[in-house]
Amino acid sequence: MRMRILFLKLFRAVAAACAVLVSPQISGSVPDYAIIVSAKTAGDIGWGKVVDALAARHNAGIIAFTNSVEESLPALRRQFPRFACFVAQPEEATAEFVARIHRLTRQLDDDPYTDCFWGILTGYDSTNALAIARQTHPLTIRKVASGTGLAMDMIEEGVSFSELEKNRSIRKPKGGSAQELKCPDDTTESLVNALNEGNPDLFVTSGHATERDWMIGFSYRSGFFKHADGKLFGEDTRKRRLPIHSPNPKVYMPIGNCLMGHIDRRDCMATAWMNSAGVCQMLGYTVPTWYGYGGWGVLDYFVEQPGRYTFTEAFFANQIALENRLATYFPGLLELETGVIARDSEKAAPGKAAKAAGLKSEDGLGLLYDRDTVAFYGDPAWQARMADRPKAFEQKLTVRKGVFTLEIKPGCGAGSFEPVNLNGSQRGGRPFLAYLPYRVREVKIIAGLELNPIVTDNFILVPNPGKCDPAKTYRVLFIAIPLH
Repeated sequence: MRMRILFLKLFRAVAAACAVLVSPQISGSVPDYAIIVSAKTAGDIGWGKVVDALAARHNAGIIAFTNSVEESLPALRRQFPRFACFVAQPEEATAEFVARIHRLTRQLDDDPYTDCFWGILTGYDSTNALAIARQTHPLTIRKVASGTGLAMDMIEEGVSFSELEKNRSIRKPKGGSAQELKCPDDTTESLVNALNEGNPDLFVTSGHATERDWMIGFSYRSGFFKHADGKLFGEDTRKRRLPIHSPNPKVYMPIGNCLMGHIDRRDCMATAWMNSAGVCQMLGYTVPTWYGYGGWGVLDYFVEQPGRYTFTEAFFANQIALENRLATYFPGLLELETGVIARDSEKAAPGKAAKAAGLKSEDGLGLLYDRDTVAFYGDPAWQARMADRPKAFEQKLTVRKGVFTLEIKPGCGAGSFEPVNLNGSQRGGRPFLAYLPYRVREVKIIAGLELNPIVTDNFILVPNPGKCDPAKTYRVLFIAIPLH
């Protein structure tokens, strides 16, 4: 351990003078986890402890860059990790930084998909970030609180408040059934109490927001969540300030909020959620949101397929679904950056396949707009998962004697694969997706071609037909060999 500490101190000193450096591996094998960090941050005493904690926990390779995160691409391609954690001070974790990471992590191989699970580990300060890095126990999400409607039968226990309908709340007690209740005109205090006293494992929001606040009511007047000095508080319609202190580890999903994931300075809503509300992982738009595919769809994978995916896996399943939708219906947009679209809007014109699917140029523009603008914060290898519950369909991937088999079966005699709850924009129709247990190459599909599957080095995707034969089991079989 002493030798490792001495090595890491030496690494930070050398990194300050090097563009890119990959640490040697103690085990002698290629690690499945990479830490990417600027030389400035690696050399900082407090933030260096964050790097040390992650490196020790994951036996990680460390990649340092001097000027831009793109400098890490050659080392990432060589390592080709399953997880990539970008340790960044809040001043570094800008919207442009998020977009650069999205683009960077699609370039580890030749397909158009994100090639690894990545996350930006940051915080209000290095102490906050270190607490997140040291979070080792997996989280099973049993209790949920939400400022928007949820499929309550998919959770064990929780409460939701509608941002669209005044006085509407739904509460589900543990072991009981969901019941609609009347709530106050102003739900600020109720939501603060849900965090402070309810200790939820997952908090979900939608509606208007900025880097400074969340407006609780969307179509009616209610209060706000705001922040100051790294701490959240509620401010009701009477201007009462209600402190928020909810330290239990949790996931935060601002699925429909504008700008909640935009860290435009050290003291902002995102860092306050991490610092004073126990948030270890969260997603968030870094821009105003209008299309919604990058946020709302995570509900389809995470909450409405409870227990199937970790939060990391659900976020990237939705990201892959978005990339697949672009590649299938708007291939001319794949190589564009979001900011370029105004000059190349003719490339969003729907082709024959897009028109057959009922898509318009607005859909192409929306998908491109969302692709690189939703951030994922936290250690991507930390596991937070919904408690397992019955799902709309069953899905199982097995490997036997080199043959991979994906089976998909409708649940409960259903004739549809659509999610339980279609609130919000851009819900439903997400493809089936299963992650492979190891990276593969030389894939050959031997059954199920009529389902139009796509198999890459680390996942299989099958388009969702919507309607289905409830008595049928859908199967895709393929053979492949390990990448290494």
